[in-house]
Amino acid sequence: MTDVAPLTGPGRRPAGPRRGPARKATRVVLVAGLTLALAAGIGYAAELGPFDPGPAKPDAEATRQARAFLADWEAGRMSRAAALTLRPEQAERVLNSFTAGLDISEPDLTPGAAKTGEDGTVTVSFTAKMPVTGLGTWTYASALPLRKQDDGAWKVEWALSLVHPKLSGTEKFRLEREDTAGPGITDRDGNALSSRKHPSLGPLLPQIAGGGGSGPRGAVRLVDRATGKVKGTEASFGKKSGRPADRPVATTLDATWQSAAEKALAAEADGKDAALVALRIDDGEILAVANSPSSGFNRAVSGTYAPGSTWKIVTTSALLLKDAVAPDDVVDCPKYLTVGKRFQNVETSEHRGATFRKDFTTSCNTAFISLRDKVGDQELGDVAGKYFGVGQKWGVGIPSYDGSVPTPRDQTEKAASMIGQGRVQANPLIMASVTATAVSGTFHQPSLTGDSEDTTTTSPLPREVVTQLRELMRTTVTDGTASVLADLPGDVGAKTGTAEVSDDVPNNGWFVAYRGNVAVACVVEKGVTGGASAGPVVRSLLDAVPDDPS
Repeated sequence: MTDVAPLTGPGRRPAGPRRGPARKATRVVLVAGLTLALAAGIGYAAELGPFDPGPAKPDAEATRQARAFLADWEAGRMSRAAALTLRPEQAERVLNSFTAGLDISEPDLTPGAAKTGEDGTVTVSFTAKMPVTGLGTWTYASALPLRKQDDGAWKVEWALSLVHPKLSGTEKFRLEREDTAGPGITDRDGNALSSRKHPSLGPLLPQIAGGGGSGPRGAVRLVDRATGKVKGTEASFGKKSGRPADRPVATTLDATWQSAAEKALAAEADGKDAALVALRIDDGEILAVANSPSSGFNRAVSGTYAPGSTWKIVTTSALLLKDAVAPDDVVDCPKYLTVGKRFQNVETSEHRGATFRKDFTTSCNTAFISLRDKVGDQELGDVAGKYFGVGQKWGVGIPSYDGSVPTPRDQTEKAASMIGQGRVQANPLIMASVTATAVSGTFHQPSLTGDSEDTTTTSPLPREVVTQLRELMRTTVTDGTASVLADLPGDVGAKTGTAEVSDDVPNNGWFVAYRGNVAVACVVEKGVTGGASAGPVVRSLLDAVPDDPS
């Protein structure tokens, strides 16, 4: 039986569903379907497919594993790095031989972008910065392939090419060093110098051979594993010096003095950072340059230190040049003197009613500071430059720091400058030269190669000033703070120095001396006092080499 709708009125159709809304809904569905179809068509036109999400995002665990591998390799944990690969034994062997064979220390491995391949392999790029000891840094790019294992773990898919893209079963790398510091470098008597016999010369000899700073040279070569034939150069270090390879480079150094200087530092510097320079007084030729430790920074020639009371040689010269004081004048030496800040003597010593001679030989800070008004604000720097060459450009033969004596900014800084503190800067090379100039009267630019260009301009010290300086330094040995040299034979003079560094760091110890035709300067960092720390080093040197070089 079929239900029939009742009539609603004469001549009317039976009642039924309302058609207006139904037709509207139908139109919406049709439009939506058409939109999806059009979108799908556009997708297919772009060859993406209607539901393609784009490139797969690399698995986070794969990226983490790659970073762990690079971190272990970078830290030298080769066995741990190798364990993250599919071939751990081969990986460990190659990683060890690569870094050791190419003399690489402390590599820097920086991970980059990661991407997923069609086969599911994740590749993580990285940049390698490989410091080749003594030469420079070799930088290149490579990548790590990683594959997911059946147990869900990610492993580095080991291949020689991940270490370097050109490393393979047929090609490897070889480090070649150019020996610039062997028998091609000689001392003043033609004796061969080497870093093996004289460790302190290790950083200097390549500079000398390169004409002043070219540095060591070498290269990383790509070679055939079977024949050893060079197929390419991956990295080059240093530059050619321009000197014929078969022409020895002569220096002013003396092998005997150099050996004695290094032994003196090793025996007497108590393991502290220290440096020493010995040079000829009559011509400035450098006989020995020694540093402790022997490798690394050349403190002796390039260091920047407050010279402390050894600088009183220059201060005394400035005072004597203008007759501002005489050795027998009374210049009181109190424990303390305040000039903006409180200055004191070492161990707060005092010598009431002392002569200037006593002030010099006992290294009295307060007495020297009390004379600050006797010299102009710029006068100390002017004397240092005009008579001692300090602050002028020196052509030593290797890079050097040549000193600085700025004009004091206030009276406190001027007081400090009088005793080699404040902004006064020097090093053992400078102070050995200052000593040589003081006792000879004439500045000679220090030289390590004998053919260095001298562009300095100086004036000689008056003879009476030189005589007084020599007498004051001699008395410092016989009756003052440099008594550590008192029993050495001959005319030996010296000056001690103690230089403040900061409130929480021990003072640096300084000692300068002359004997015959040789001037010596030594600094011992954190040595506390010059007489107790640097003095024994200088004594050891002079005692070991009793004769001056010809």
